[in-house]
Amino acid sequence: MKNVEILGVRVHATTMPEALERIAAFVAAGPSHQIVTVNPEFVMTARRNLAFRQVLNQADLSLPDGIGLVWAARLLHGRGALPERVAGVDVVERLAEVGARRGWRLYLLGAAEGVAARAAQALTRRYPGLAVVGTCAGSPTEAEAAGLIARVRAAQPDILLVAYGAPAQDLWIARHRHELQVPVAMGVGGAFDFIAGVTRRAPRWMQKAGLEWLHRLIQQPWRWRRMTALPRFAALVIWQRLSRSSPPISPAEADHA
Repeated sequence: MKNVEILGVRVHATTMPEALERIAAFVAAGPSHQIVTVNPEFVMTARRNLAFRQVLNQADLSLPDGIGLVWAARLLHGRGALPERVAGVDVVERLAEVGARRGWRLYLLGAAEGVAARAAQALTRRYPGLAVVGTCAGSPTEAEAAGLIARVRAAQPDILLVAYGAPAQDLWIARHRHELQVPVAMGVGGAFDFIAGVTRRAPRWMQKAGLEWLHRLIQQPWRWRRMTALPRFAALVIWQRLSRSSPPISPAEADHA
Protein backbone atom coordinates (compact mmCIF):
# COMPACT_ATOMS: atom_id res chain seq x y z
CA MET A 1 0.00 0.00 0.00
CA LYS A 2 1.29 3.46 -0.89
CA ASN A 3 2.44 5.56 2.05
CA VAL A 4 3.72 9.05 2.79
CA GLU A 5 6.21 10.34 5.36
CA ILE A 6 5.31 13.22 7.65
CA LEU A 7 7.97 14.45 10.07
CA GLY A 8 9.58 11.02 10.15
CA VAL A 9 6.36 9.02 10.56
CA ARG A 10 4.94 6.77 7.85
CA VAL A 11 1.20 6.96 7.12
CA HIS A 12 -0.62 4.77 4.60
CA ALA A 13 -2.55 6.50 1.83
CA THR A 14 -5.82 4.65 2.27
CA THR A 15 -9.56 5.22 2.18
CA MET A 16 -12.03 3.64 4.56
CA PRO A 17 -13.11 0.91 2.06
CA GLU A 18 -9.46 0.09 1.30
CA ALA A 19 -8.63 -0.07 5.01
CA LEU A 20 -11.52 -2.45 5.67
CA GLU A 21 -10.45 -4.64 2.78
CA ARG A 22 -6.90 -4.78 4.14
CA ILE A 23 -8.16 -5.62 7.63
CA ALA A 24 -10.32 -8.42 6.24
CA ALA A 25 -7.20 -9.83 4.58
CA PHE A 26 -5.36 -9.65 7.91
CA VAL A 27 -8.16 -11.55 9.66
CA ALA A 28 -8.09 -14.24 6.99
CA ALA A 29 -4.28 -14.52 7.19
CA GLY A 30 -4.19 -15.05 10.96
CA PRO A 31 -1.79 -13.69 13.62
CA SER A 32 -0.47 -11.13 14.05
CA HIS A 33 -1.05 -7.67 12.54
CA GLN A 34 -0.92 -4.28 14.24
CA ILE A 35 -2.95 -1.24 13.17
CA VAL A 36 -2.21 2.28 14.40
CA THR A 37 -4.35 5.41 14.08
CA VAL A 38 -1.98 8.32 13.55
CA ASN A 39 -2.85 11.97 14.20
CA PRO A 40 -0.66 15.08 14.65
CA GLU A 41 -0.29 14.43 18.39
CA PHE A 42 1.05 10.95 17.58
CA VAL A 43 3.59 12.44 15.19
CA MET A 44 4.79 14.98 17.74
CA THR A 45 5.09 12.31 20.45
CA ALA A 46 6.96 10.05 18.05
CA ARG A 47 9.54 12.79 17.43
CA ARG A 48 10.78 12.46 21.02
CA ASN A 49 9.88 8.80 21.65
CA LEU A 50 11.98 6.52 19.45
CA ALA A 51 10.21 3.32 20.54
CA PHE A 52 6.84 4.82 19.63
CA ARG A 53 8.14 6.05 16.29
CA GLN A 54 9.43 2.57 15.47
CA VAL A 55 6.07 1.02 16.34
CA LEU A 56 4.22 3.48 14.09
CA ASN A 57 6.63 2.95 11.20
CA GLN A 58 6.55 -0.83 11.49
CA ALA A 59 2.76 -1.18 11.81
CA ASP A 60 1.00 -3.30 9.21
CA LEU A 61 -1.52 -0.52 8.66
CA SER A 62 -1.08 3.11 9.68
CA LEU A 63 -4.35 5.02 9.35
CA PRO A 64 -4.50 8.81 8.82
CA ASP A 65 -6.68 9.67 11.84
CA GLY A 66 -6.50 13.45 11.81
CA ILE A 67 -7.39 16.15 9.30
CA GLY A 68 -4.02 17.74 10.09
CA LEU A 69 -2.29 14.77 8.46
CA VAL A 70 -4.34 15.17 5.29
CA TRP A 71 -3.33 18.85 5.18
CA ALA A 72 0.33 18.06 5.88
CA ALA A 73 0.47 15.31 3.24
CA ARG A 74 -0.99 17.67 0.65
CA LEU A 75 1.58 20.35 1.48
CA LEU A 76 4.52 17.94 1.51
CA HIS A 77 3.57 15.44 -1.19
CA GLY A 78 0.86 17.03 -3.33
CA ARG A 79 -2.91 16.95 -3.70
CA GLY A 80 -4.43 13.56 -2.87
CA ALA A 81 -1.31 12.21 -1.14
CA LEU A 82 -3.66 11.12 1.66
CA PRO A 83 -7.09 10.75 0.04
CA GLU A 84 -9.12 11.13 3.22
CA ARG A 85 -9.15 11.02 6.99
CA VAL A 86 -9.84 7.55 8.35
CA ALA A 87 -10.89 8.11 11.97
CA GLY A 88 -10.30 5.33 14.49
CA VAL A 89 -13.77 5.49 16.02
CA ASP A 90 -15.33 5.24 12.55
CA VAL A 91 -13.15 2.20 11.82
CA VAL A 92 -14.39 0.54 15.02
CA GLU A 93 -18.00 1.11 13.97
CA ARG A 94 -17.36 -0.25 10.48
CA LEU A 95 -15.49 -3.28 11.86
CA ALA A 96 -18.50 -4.04 14.03
CA GLU A 97 -20.82 -3.67 11.03
CA VAL A 98 -18.72 -5.87 8.76
CA GLY A 99 -17.89 -8.26 11.58
CA ALA A 100 -21.57 -8.90 12.27
CA ARG A 101 -21.94 -10.11 8.67
CA ARG A 102 -18.71 -12.06 8.47
CA GLY A 103 -18.78 -13.64 11.91
CA TRP A 104 -15.71 -11.83 13.27
CA ARG A 105 -15.10 -12.06 17.01
CA LEU A 106 -14.14 -8.80 18.77
CA TYR A 107 -12.51 -8.22 22.15
CA LEU A 108 -12.60 -4.75 23.77
CA LEU A 109 -9.72 -3.99 26.13
CA GLY A 110 -9.07 -0.78 28.04
CA ALA A 111 -10.80 2.52 28.93
CA ALA A 112 -12.21 3.19 32.41
CA GLU A 113 -13.86 0.42 34.39
CA GLY A 114 -17.14 -0.63 32.74
CA VAL A 115 -16.77 1.54 29.63
CA ALA A 116 -15.66 -1.31 27.34
CA ALA A 117 -18.67 -3.35 28.44
CA ARG A 118 -21.01 -0.43 27.71
CA ALA A 119 -19.38 0.05 24.31
CA ALA A 120 -19.83 -3.66 23.58
CA GLN A 121 -23.52 -3.41 24.46
CA ALA A 122 -23.95 -0.40 22.19
CA LEU A 123 -22.22 -2.15 19.27
CA THR A 124 -24.19 -5.37 19.61
CA ARG A 125 -27.45 -3.38 19.69
CA ARG A 126 -26.52 -1.51 16.53
CA TYR A 127 -25.17 -4.54 14.68
CA PRO A 128 -27.23 -7.64 15.51
CA GLY A 129 -25.18 -10.81 15.23
CA LEU A 130 -21.92 -9.15 16.25
CA ALA A 131 -19.87 -11.36 18.57
CA VAL A 132 -18.04 -9.44 21.27
CA VAL A 133 -16.27 -12.28 23.06
CA GLY A 134 -14.84 -10.28 25.95
CA THR A 135 -14.32 -6.91 27.60
CA CYS A 136 -11.88 -5.81 30.26
CA ALA A 137 -10.47 -2.53 31.56
CA GLY A 138 -7.08 -3.66 32.86
CA SER A 139 -4.04 -1.48 32.35
CA PRO A 140 -0.97 -1.41 30.10
CA THR A 141 1.38 -2.12 33.03
CA GLU A 142 3.59 -5.18 32.65
CA ALA A 143 2.34 -6.45 36.03
CA GLU A 144 -1.05 -7.12 34.44
CA ALA A 145 0.19 -8.27 31.04
CA ALA A 146 0.26 -12.03 31.63
CA GLY A 147 -3.29 -12.11 32.99
CA LEU A 148 -4.67 -9.95 30.18
CA ILE A 149 -2.92 -12.01 27.51
CA ALA A 150 -4.37 -15.19 29.00
CA ARG A 151 -7.89 -13.72 28.97
CA VAL A 152 -7.60 -12.57 25.37
CA ARG A 153 -6.15 -15.86 24.15
CA ALA A 154 -8.89 -17.83 25.91
CA ALA A 155 -11.55 -15.74 24.14
CA GLN A 156 -9.94 -16.32 20.69
CA PRO A 157 -10.98 -13.04 19.07
CA ASP A 158 -10.27 -12.15 15.47
CA ILE A 159 -9.83 -8.47 16.34
CA LEU A 160 -8.53 -6.96 19.57
CA LEU A 161 -9.32 -3.26 20.17
CA VAL A 162 -7.13 -1.62 22.81
CA ALA A 163 -8.10 1.71 24.41
CA TYR A 164 -5.24 2.74 26.69
CA GLY A 165 -4.39 5.95 24.85
CA ALA A 166 -1.21 6.66 22.93
CA PRO A 167 1.55 5.76 23.14
CA ALA A 168 0.77 3.20 25.87
CA GLN A 169 -1.75 1.17 23.83
CA ASP A 170 0.46 0.93 20.75
CA LEU A 171 3.61 0.05 22.69
CA TRP A 172 1.66 -2.60 24.64
CA ILE A 173 0.37 -4.21 21.45
CA ALA A 174 3.83 -4.19 19.89
CA ARG A 175 5.36 -5.88 22.95
CA HIS A 176 2.74 -8.61 23.14
CA ARG A 177 1.29 -9.05 19.65
CA HIS A 178 2.90 -12.45 19.12
CA GLU A 179 1.86 -13.73 22.56
CA LEU A 180 -1.71 -12.56 22.02
CA GLN A 181 -2.09 -14.69 18.88
CA VAL A 182 -4.81 -12.39 17.52
CA PRO A 183 -5.04 -11.76 13.76
CA VAL A 184 -5.59 -8.00 14.23
CA ALA A 185 -4.78 -5.72 17.18
CA MET A 186 -5.57 -2.02 16.96
CA GLY A 187 -5.12 0.89 19.33
CA VAL A 188 -8.33 2.94 19.44
CA GLY A 189 -7.72 5.71 21.98
CA GLY A 190 -11.00 7.21 23.19
CA ALA A 191 -13.24 5.26 20.79
CA PHE A 192 -14.97 3.27 23.56
CA ASP A 193 -15.91 6.51 25.35
CA PHE A 194 -17.61 7.81 22.20
CA ILE A 195 -19.39 4.55 21.43
CA ALA A 196 -20.55 4.08 25.02
CA GLY A 197 -21.84 7.65 25.19
CA VAL A 198 -19.40 8.71 27.92
CA THR A 199 -18.09 11.45 25.62
CA ARG A 200 -20.13 13.12 22.89
CA ARG A 201 -18.61 13.21 19.45
CA ALA A 202 -18.55 16.42 17.42
CA PRO A 203 -21.51 17.10 15.10
CA ARG A 204 -21.01 15.87 11.56
CA TRP A 205 -20.50 19.39 10.21
CA MET A 206 -17.61 19.95 12.62
CA GLN A 207 -16.07 16.62 11.60
CA LYS A 208 -16.29 17.57 7.93
CA ALA A 209 -14.83 21.01 8.64
CA GLY A 210 -11.85 19.49 10.46
CA LEU A 211 -12.95 21.00 13.79
CA GLU A 212 -13.45 17.82 15.83
CA TRP A 213 -10.38 18.74 17.89
CA LEU A 214 -12.12 21.99 18.95
CA HIS A 215 -15.24 20.13 20.04
CA ARG A 216 -13.14 17.78 22.19
CA LEU A 217 -11.30 20.72 23.72
CA ILE A 218 -14.61 22.41 24.65
CA GLN A 219 -15.84 19.19 26.27
CA GLN A 220 -12.50 18.35 27.89
CA PRO A 221 -10.65 21.61 28.69
CA TRP A 222 -7.87 19.65 30.39
CA ARG A 223 -6.73 18.62 26.90
CA TRP A 224 -5.40 22.14 26.18
CA ARG A 225 -1.82 21.14 27.00
CA ARG A 226 -1.97 18.28 24.49
CA MET A 227 -3.47 20.62 21.91
CA THR A 228 -0.35 22.79 22.00
CA ALA A 229 1.19 20.08 19.81
CA LEU A 230 -0.98 21.21 16.88
CA PRO A 231 0.63 24.61 16.11
CA ARG A 232 4.08 23.06 16.62
CA PHE A 233 3.13 20.29 14.19
CA ALA A 234 1.99 22.85 11.58
CA ALA A 235 5.18 24.89 11.95
CA LEU A 236 7.38 21.82 11.52
CA VAL A 237 5.45 20.65 8.47
CA ILE A 238 6.02 24.06 6.87
CA TRP A 239 9.71 23.79 7.84
CA GLN A 240 9.91 20.36 6.18
CA ARG A 241 8.19 21.72 3.06
CA LEU A 242 10.66 24.57 2.73
CA SER A 243 13.81 22.63 3.63
CA ARG A 244 12.86 19.37 1.89
CA SER A 245 14.04 17.39 4.92
CA SER A 246 12.53 16.31 8.23
CA PRO A 247 13.41 18.85 10.96
CA PRO A 248 15.67 17.66 13.79
CA ILE A 249 14.42 17.30 17.36
CA SER A 250 14.93 20.58 19.20
CA PRO A 251 15.51 21.17 22.95
CA ALA A 252 12.13 22.96 23.02
CA GLU A 253 10.38 19.79 21.86
CA ALA A 254 12.23 17.74 24.46
CA ASP A 255 10.95 20.15 27.10
CA HIS A 256 7.39 19.20 26.14
CA ALA A 257 8.00 15.48 26.71
